[in-house]
Amino acid sequence: MSSASPPLGYTGGRSLGSGGIAWLNAGWIVVVAAVLLTLLGSLSIAITEPSLAKRQLIFALLGLVVAAVACVPSHKVFSQSAWYLYGISAFLLLIVLIPGIPEWLVRPKNGARRWINLGLFEFQPSEVAKLALVLVLANWLRRPTSISRWLGFFTPFAIAIPLVLLILVEPDLGTAMLFIPPVLAMLLVAGARKKHVAILILGVLLVAPITYPILRPHQRDRVDALFAQLRGDDRYARDIGFQADRAMTLVGAGGFFGNDRDHTQALVRNNHLPEEHNDMIFAVICCRWGFLGGLVTWILGFMYAGGAVVCALSTRDPFSRLIATGIAAIVFTQIAINTGMTLGVLPVTGITLPFVSYGGSSMVSGWLATGIIFGLGLRKPRNLESLGGIR
Repeated sequence: MSSASPPLGYTGGRSLGSGGIAWLNAGWIVVVAAVLLTLLGSLSIAITEPSLAKRQLIFALLGLVVAAVACVPSHKVFSQSAWYLYGISAFLLLIVLIPGIPEWLVRPKNGARRWINLGLFEFQPSEVAKLALVLVLANWLRRPTSISRWLGFFTPFAIAIPLVLLILVEPDLGTAMLFIPPVLAMLLVAGARKKHVAILILGVLLVAPITYPILRPHQRDRVDALFAQLRGDDRYARDIGFQADRAMTLVGAGGFFGNDRDHTQALVRNNHLPEEHNDMIFAVICCRWGFLGGLVTWILGFMYAGGAVVCALSTRDPFSRLIATGIAAIVFTQIAINTGMTLGVLPVTGITLPFVSYGGSSMVSGWLATGIIFGLGLRKPRNLESLGGIR
């Protein structure tokens, strides 16, 4: 008799659909982390925008419904629908860029065209595009035949390029950058050579400085402001560097334990922090609850990404493993970039803090991803190949 132990979360119970149902699985870690991050975000938004905090809870409830629905489909359904979702995402990204689209449907903000008005909230197609890319790549890489060679290694990047280019035209450089980490992470999990990944990363680091002249003027200004800030030069603190300067001031004002609610409200209001309920919500968290609040945010982020990784490690199905890996990479990258720009170590790029920053499309898409991960952990298929999955 074999002494090998079953994978984590396997119950050996009755088969339902494509595999057994494992009610006790690592997906609960992801769900609990998402709930706590959502509550933290709502409490933080309520400090300066109580009405928006109530709307955020409505978005969260809608997200929970979407997550519950996302738990139902089998692995085979996600495999078969991946390219359709990719096509829909590309179409919606095109919609926001078409000249002449009425403003009641697509309203430009600060020169950018990124949102479709759905009434209850403004939907950002790039949020769904990130998830669509993960599903398509998981479908593509589950049977890797040539990623050990350079041509096969670059194929996933070629799949991502159309979506990235459309997002760059909006323009939204920050979101476009989020498409690269999941590709790299999924390639590694699929069995790509670490040498190829290392060479690519080194090449990007060497080429990145050369791209400075082709950046848009405001993007170059943000890079200049960051380096000036790191040198202690405050020449940009009243213009392009104002947001980062105010965010760091509020983070510092929080100290180790933070301030009471009224004092936090006064500090945020008097410092005129832009986007305090959205991109810069981490500064409000640190001002209100200090270093401990920031630490809790990071712990919950690690908990979410770590739970997704555990789900990936506990399944025998490569498709499920790749999806969980891609989502974990996206969430971790967003947290790192958002908190990094708030702390003044990265340029301000407009990246939101998952489940915490205000926004309907970000919240709903985050819970959609959470539902998919939980559904993958819930079912333990023998192998997607035996389910008739398609590339």
